[in-house]
Amino acid sequence: MKPWKIVVGIVALLAIAGAIYASIQYNQKGIVTVQTGKAIRQDLTSLVTASGEIKPRNYINIGSNAQAPSRITSILVTEGQRVKKGQTLATLESVQPEADLAAQRASVSVSEADSSSAEAAFKSQDQNILTLEATLERMKTDSVKAKLNMDRANKLKPEGLIAQQDYDLRSAELQSSAAAIRESEARIAQARGQRDQFRAQLNAAQKRVTVSQAQVRRAVDVLQRTIATAPLDGMVTNLPVRVGETVVSGIQNSPASLIMTIADMSLITAEVKVDETDIVNVKLQQVVDITIDAIPGKTYKGHVLEIGNTAILRSTGLAASQSAISSQEAKDFKVVVALDDPPAEIRPGLSCTSKIITSTKEKVVSIPIQALTVRQKGDLEVKPEAKKDAPPPSVDPAVMKANKQEVQGVFVIAGEKAVFRKVETGITGATDIEILSGLKDGDEIITGSYKVIRTLKNEAKVKVDNKSPVKAES
Repeated sequence: MKPWKIVVGIVALLAIAGAIYASIQYNQKGIVTVQTGKAIRQDLTSLVTASGEIKPRNYINIGSNAQAPSRITSILVTEGQRVKKGQTLATLESVQPEADLAAQRASVSVSEADSSSAEAAFKSQDQNILTLEATLERMKTDSVKAKLNMDRANKLKPEGLIAQQDYDLRSAELQSSAAAIRESEARIAQARGQRDQFRAQLNAAQKRVTVSQAQVRRAVDVLQRTIATAPLDGMVTNLPVRVGETVVSGIQNSPASLIMTIADMSLITAEVKVDETDIVNVKLQQVVDITIDAIPGKTYKGHVLEIGNTAILRSTGLAASQSAISSQEAKDFKVVVALDDPPAEIRPGLSCTSKIITSTKEKVVSIPIQALTVRQKGDLEVKPEAKKDAPPPSVDPAVMKANKQEVQGVFVIAGEKAVFRKVETGITGATDIEILSGLKDGDEIITGSYKVIRTLKNEAKVKVDNKSPVKAES
């Protein structure tokens, strides 16, 4: 064969191969490679995840109640030790309070002695009055007898039947009796006046006893303030001081006033912060799965015990009502979760993560969350290619507004095209979301990649390639 014929044959083959390649490339123009999945029926659990820390439900900071800065003389417990209500925890310097108590008790003894003396004088005077009153009654009886004798003498004298001497004697007896009665009445009045004085002295003495006893109670209270006792059954969770250090009272949230913290470990909680977009789904008594960073590989059950009503700024931790720019910041709400069976090794302050189960549904149609996307209504219309001589489309404000409405949906594989389908969603699980309408079990949907789902056009040509790995995209 001649060389030129070989060259012509090779050129012809290359031309045919180029034509075939060009035809293939032309046919594949505009085809998008996608990954797909299927809508399936499965059990779905909606979760709200929040982080926080372990805290006892009830804890009390034990501080100094002394009236002046006091030195710690003894600490009778250690951190982590369990204590009983009323147990002595620590003692403060008490020389001055003990001396004040001894002085007040001595004052009570003196006041009680004065009161007893005044009471004895009052009773003695009261007895004296009774004696004087009895004497008065006797004198009144003698006066009546003397008057009767005088009346008889007055009858006998006109007839001369009584001697003048006897008559004068009876008259003197009557006058003497009247004078004795007046004297006795005066003594009784004087005795009663003295008794009133003794009564006033007794009342004053009794009041001094009451005041002294009150001072003793005050001194006892001051002395007891130098003894720190446990207000409840619990555990010593914080003991920042040592013997010999000085603590002060009256300064809240000051390290100098704190001796120790007693926590009631019978009810352990996880205090977490839930995002404001999720708090509406959280309800009391919902089941919670709790994991503790310090105890890996274990999950503990709990339930929602308390839901805060005040938004907390994420940046500062303050209530939103205390900030003038709170509307511009992310907010959380405090949720308290009670652990149903806390482990023995748990400690307050441990970091934890709570997954609150807000809803559970069985056998619902669901799809991966990443398959869900949003398009404007106008972008979903498949427009024919515009002709060069065609007039521009009319601008109708109502139409433009309708075209800007956002539609939630997924792309479904229909032959070799991706067709956008509007869907309604229900609860959201960890990776899947419930579909209420728009899809049925077994429908093939586009699940990746993220960039493709974000930019894919309605009824675009697609090629399914589920074997290639999905590239991670930001």
